[in-house]
Amino acid sequence: MMDILKSIIVWFIGICFVIVTFPINMIIWLLALPFDRERAVIHWFLMYESLFLSFLIPIWTIHIEGREKAMKGSPYVIISNHQSLLDILLMNCLRFKFKWISKIENFNVPVIGWYLKMAEYIVVDRGNEESKLEMLEKSFSCLKKGISIMIFPEGTRSRNNEIGFFKRGAFQLALQANVPILPVLIDGTGGILPKHGLIFGSGHQIIIKVLDPVNPANFNTDNPDNLALQLSLLMTSWLNELRVQNSRR
Repeated sequence: MMDILKSIIVWFIGICFVIVTFPINMIIWLLALPFDRERAVIHWFLMYESLFLSFLIPIWTIHIEGREKAMKGSPYVIISNHQSLLDILLMNCLRFKFKWISKIENFNVPVIGWYLKMAEYIVVDRGNEESKLEMLEKSFSCLKKGISIMIFPEGTRSRNNEIGFFKRGAFQLALQANVPILPVLIDGTGGILPKHGLIFGSGHQIIIKVLDPVNPANFNTDNPDNLALQLSLLMTSWLNELRVQNSRR
């Protein structure tokens, strides 16, 4: 019963926040539209609003570390494990300069899809090869302009909070553009709001850890599938270490 009551409060806060901020964001987007070619203005507003909303919700604590490891002015292919819908909100809290890569289904969701289009984030239809190629081209162009790319390489949320199979797209992009990969670990969100869930659970602590940038050349491979496998194994190991460290706190 307490979880249901807690969930009602959290969803109420979130919905009210969106109702209040969306018209403001729309006005800002329209005013910036003529001169903001990269849609950076709306991106930064979304980042800081995500940060504010994340710390406004009273049912969790958020611990962020390693944010300084992303050098300003250096583009990355940013990858993260994916436990919950909350991960999107929390990745925004890092306030990095990036473009999201998002599946086409998200662009059709009211409000969320509108924001994705306003910020001109990159869409991909996972069942369409032409769409994948177009996504890679747009992402490559962003990296060359100094704009990082953010992607969940698992492609979907984990059911058991463990790291699953990494798809090749992010790693193909890093190899082609010759840019570092910036791994980010998120833990705790799956216990708070699991996949396909609407009821917030008993979890309360969220950890976001930015790891050291990884140069794809260090792996001695030009095969994106091989690189994806090696990074998934490394991130699984790092996640286990993070959990051990957290249990000792």
